[in-house]
Amino acid sequence: MAKAPTVYDVAERAGVSIASVSRVLRSPDSVKEQTRERVLEAVRHLGYVPSANARGLAARRTNVIGLFFPGHDDVAGSEGQLVAASGGVTTVRDDPTTEPETNNFYFDEVLRGAEIEAWRRGFALMVAAGRGASREAIVNDIAGRVDGLAVLARTVPDELLTHVARRIPVVVLAATRGTDEFDHVSVNNAPGMRAMTEHVLGAGARRLLYIAGPEDSPDDAERLQGFRAAVDGVAGVTVELIRGDFSRARGREIALGIDPLPDAIVCSNDQTALGVLDAMGRRSIGVPDDVMVTGFDGITAGRHSSPRLTTVHQPMVELGRAAIQALTARLDDPSMDARSLVLPVQVVLRESCP
Repeated sequence: MAKAPTVYDVAERAGVSIASVSRVLRSPDSVKEQTRERVLEAVRHLGYVPSANARGLAARRTNVIGLFFPGHDDVAGSEGQLVAASGGVTTVRDDPTTEPETNNFYFDEVLRGAEIEAWRRGFALMVAAGRGASREAIVNDIAGRVDGLAVLARTVPDELLTHVARRIPVVVLAATRGTDEFDHVSVNNAPGMRAMTEHVLGAGARRLLYIAGPEDSPDDAERLQGFRAAVDGVAGVTVELIRGDFSRARGREIALGIDPLPDAIVCSNDQTALGVLDAMGRRSIGVPDDVMVTGFDGITAGRHSSPRLTTVHQPMVELGRAAIQALTARLDDPSMDARSLVLPVQVVLRESCP
């Protein structure tokens, strides 16, 4: 095996300083295009791969940011369900109204934003997931490998976050700050849901069903607060609340059993609302003529449903970007006071609730 090229070799071939090579590799947008292309050509020609370990030792940083989402613990014995790939071909009939329960389009969008911003700032992104018994071990492990950690609210106990924050910056996603000392990035959940519910009332609905999310979700708590603020004290309005879990399957299950039908079904997130639309289609119930349906999130799937979903759009990509910005700001100034950033939302009217 040939000797591995070094950063000195790259700098010599490109005719630039070692610092210029470092800037190109860590933050390419900060370097002039001509210089950047010379450095990248030298990197390609020499087959140079920068050493993260050496860079981390020199700067006392890993240049990696962690992102922790809730996951699923392994089910005992599930290994026996795996089928070895043997080159075989099978044919299945796809049911368009179902989807793998692991799909979470909200997480996908937040992750995309975090990836964009981390790359722009010269950081790699390490993504981890865990739930229940595995959560503490995974959080501790990832915290030892990264410069900062972003976590979804209520997925990690505050005492564990406090422990981690003694070593690295921590930012909490999707919850406004209470008594803790972490940076928070969230969206205008309560005002957004209140505006949506007022629109539903303005469209003539008087019997409303609200399908809530999990009880431990701060997003859901704020949205429910907004819903109640809109309906409280309005004459002639009746309200029913059913607890869901933010999944399409649960939304479908609830909607298949609804009798009598309300004027409107206000859902705490889009995936629940898409499940409701699935059920209304199976029951040959017209939307919005027989019942209006609304969601919250603004995932792309809502633009392609039938009918298209009226929703409150939250800037999920910007949420991920803002989390990385908060972490890098904390790395630059560890002494600054904890901050909360609340991003705006937008009511998007489509055919499911005109």
